[in-house]
Amino acid sequence: MPYKVFGCKVNKYFLNQRLDYFHQNGNNLEDTLLIATCVVTDRAKNKRVREVKHAIQNWLKVVITWCWTFSRWNLATESEFYSTYPELKQYSDKITLLPESPSKNWFEYKIWGKSSVYTKHFLIVQNGCDNHCSFCLTVAKRWPHISRPLDEIIQEIHEIESQWWKEIVITWINLAARWCSNSTKPEETKFPYLLREILKQTTIPRIRISSMWPEYANDEFFEVISDERILPHFHYSIQSFSDNVLKNMWRHYSSEELKTVLKKTRDLKKKNLISIWADIIVWFPWETESDFLDTYNWIEEFWITKLHAFPFSDHTQRERIPASFLPNQIDQKIKKEREIRLISKWDEIREKFIQSNKWTSHKILIEERRDWKWRWWTENYIQVELERDYNRGEIIDYIM
Repeated sequence: MPYKVFGCKVNKYFLNQRLDYFHQNGNNLEDTLLIATCVVTDRAKNKRVREVKHAIQNWLKVVITWCWTFSRWNLATESEFYSTYPELKQYSDKITLLPESPSKNWFEYKIWGKSSVYTKHFLIVQNGCDNHCSFCLTVAKRWPHISRPLDEIIQEIHEIESQWWKEIVITWINLAARWCSNSTKPEETKFPYLLREILKQTTIPRIRISSMWPEYANDEFFEVISDERILPHFHYSIQSFSDNVLKNMWRHYSSEELKTVLKKTRDLKKKNLISIWADIIVWFPWETESDFLDTYNWIEEFWITKLHAFPFSDHTQRERIPASFLPNQIDQKIKKEREIRLISKWDEIREKFIQSNKWTSHKILIEERRDWKWRWWTENYIQVELERDYNRGEIIDYIM
């Protein structure tokens, strides 16, 4: 079945379920395109509208799933969906809306995708969120924070170990909130305990942690992640280094707390250099030049090796968010100028990081073949391509 997947790693987790569900039920859907959607910005939503229109011109039908199809934690009705995306109503006879998982229990540990689309296995340990950040639409589309039972997580890892997977990516909506009574209470996190149990009860050789909120990174977390099976790549949902901006975003940490987490991460002793990725929202309402420079300068200070830099979206074209109504929205000209500066600085940092890894040894996981080259990532997420014959999923030694 043809597919296009956009958005977060949660979409990638459920993609295998959907594809295998169709296959196991004898659905030959070569005439149908599955589109995994995302609502992170108006720009993302508009791009998906164009994807659907283009697909209908080339396929008979389109299946739409993930955040587009949610409405107040349930599958949207057709009237709700087409009131949000009215330009698609004329194609309604060719569009099917589906929920996130084909299972009634979306935490079901069964691996649907025996021949996975991805070489890494994405592993969901939690879903939903209670934080209601002022810029976030996802929390309104989904449901409150819920945690997945430990035995199901371990059983899923055992099943993938019995197959050919060698790396898991622990993922989320707010992954480190697992076992918290509410995702606004990071002091209750049992995420380090989960990592310990995975290390103790499984033998999966490579464990990667997806994007997490920095307030959950406590002392026990840093103790656990020193284990070499946990790869030296950490991704934090930072959003800004400015206290003023963080306050307007309704985030639950200060810039000083954030800096403490990043310093502890950077000081970890690992076989390879630590890679730190960061989600950043730029040009948030009321972001002054001083606020912007707080983020700009600290990105260099902590050597942020990858930026997911999103321009603030006020979501005025479709569903609204609280920050849509804030005064002092940033002028487009200033937005563009700040974007150029931020990306230019990150390019410098990234190049220095790559150069610092020269002549270092890595165990790499062969992932995919493109244009007669095998593509893979180092443990600390540097992408390399090689012109040789390998087997997908193979782990080999490599000198950068």
